[in-house]
Amino acid sequence: MMWAAAFLLASLAQTPDPSAEGMKALEARNYEQAVQLFTKATEADPKDFAALFHLALAYSLAGKDSEAVPRYKRVLEMKPGLYEAELNLGVLLLRDKQAREAIPYLDSAAAKKPKEFRPNYYLAESLLADGRLADAEPRYVAALAADPKSAAAESGLGRTLAKQNRLPEAEPHYRRAAELDAAYRESLLELASLFETAKRPADAIAIYAQFPDNPAARERMGELQLESGKPEEAVANLEAAVAKSPTPANRLALGVTYLRLKQMDKALVQLALAVEAEPSNLQLRMTYGRALRDSKRYLDAAKQFYRATQLKPDSKEAWNEFAAMLILTENYPQALAALDKAAALGGETAAHSYFRAMIYDKNRMYKEALASYERFLSMSQNQHPDEEFKARQRIKVIKKELSRR
Repeated sequence: MMWAAAFLLASLAQTPDPSAEGMKALEARNYEQAVQLFTKATEADPKDFAALFHLALAYSLAGKDSEAVPRYKRVLEMKPGLYEAELNLGVLLLRDKQAREAIPYLDSAAAKKPKEFRPNYYLAESLLADGRLADAEPRYVAALAADPKSAAAESGLGRTLAKQNRLPEAEPHYRRAAELDAAYRESLLELASLFETAKRPADAIAIYAQFPDNPAARERMGELQLESGKPEEAVANLEAAVAKSPTPANRLALGVTYLRLKQMDKALVQLALAVEAEPSNLQLRMTYGRALRDSKRYLDAAKQFYRATQLKPDSKEAWNEFAAMLILTENYPQALAALDKAAALGGETAAHSYFRAMIYDKNRMYKEALASYERFLSMSQNQHPDEEFKARQRIKVIKKELSRR
């Protein structure tokens, strides 16, 4: 009988402890096995908050945050104020984009360990995500005091200051983050964008120049140089952007640059390719049409402006351009119809009356021409002196012609 009792005790001693085995599984990064073991432990003793904590941890490490969150909450019901549970739960909620819900847990954790990096950093991130910028700022400062080499905290502080319109203070933190960790170098592009908003194009250009292999950066750099009146500097960057990423937007920017440089043939090639790639883009059509117009390719320009009127039938600008090309190509009936359409969209202007007068005059419709010239003069009132002089001269000639009839 004693032998049997001794055997039973030995058997019990060899029975594996689920929690102990679960810890081994965690250390071995076998998180699925750890979940199974800690589940057994919690089923055996529902009041074992340590087993429940490690079950939540195993779930989170296995990428199952939705399973981990309610278990961390249960741990805190059993053991209110447990630092590790508050911190881990706050991080998971933040990761699940529930920043506002994360804040109380992280705030409590940071209060317990005010000089620790993690609670301060994650609380700062939650406050920033929730738009509480003034509260986030000192938390980032505290996180950096704990770890001065944290690129993430430097970046967060920079973003927080920038959102408060304190760009001069934000700038060194963006740059410091990029120095500390190459992964944050791309954040300098965000700083460049902020410089643009602050009307500091030279500073933005200096940053974009640091990204020669980034087509978007080269494009933006070229556009800023173009806007700054430096097309000769812009062209190389925009050519590089098109070579790596020949989007319609990049081709448009390069085409406009060529126009500024009076390189019309190159401009037309880029604009034609842009329109071909994105035929429903009104801006592209109008820009291409004007480039053709300026190259005196009036018929081709008319086709582009006509397509523009089809894309946006209520565009007075497109109808005006189309009418002008029809006049230059001597398609007078169609030109009158286009002028009527433009006038209906934006009200009759002096220019409309002048063009009508020209068409009537060329077609020897003198009564109509006279009325249109006189209407033009009454509307222009010294706004178009050259055309007004021509109109007065033609009125004299037309009246003489009509008096002979």
